[in-house]
Amino acid sequence: MADKLHFSLVSPARELFSGQVDHVIAPGTEGEFGVLVNHAPFMTTLKNGVVRVLEGDVVRHRFYVRGGFADVTPAGLTILAEEARNLSDASAQEIDVEVEAAKLKLLELDAGDTKRAVLEHQISYLEGLRSALAN
Repeated sequence: MADKLHFSLVSPARELFSGQVDHVIAPGTEGEFGVLVNHAPFMTTLKNGVVRVLEGDVVRHRFYVRGGFADVTPAGLTILAEEARNLSDASAQEIDVEVEAAKLKLLELDAGDTKRAVLEHQISYLEGLRSALAN
């Protein structure tokens, strides 16, 4: 059996994935990067985007993350995401409902309300998630 990379994806809500994989591709803030077993250690920040988990050349899992950190060590890759969803569990209709609800809340807030920025970031994340579902 060939060597495998241990990969964990964790959000504040829960651990979304933990297991042995061949390859992970993630959306770094400096550009997309891939990690294989025995990769040189590094740590980087993540931007919103899709994390792809591969077995051989086949993408087996796709997760949409909102920011966070990736830490590559001799033990493997750990991604600590601010928010993450398994794309296989996501529904376009549910996301559309969430976007509309957030937009309605945004309309109710005054221009100077500090909650606007939080809602705007959430809407951006949800729209990216919706776009990732289409691909």
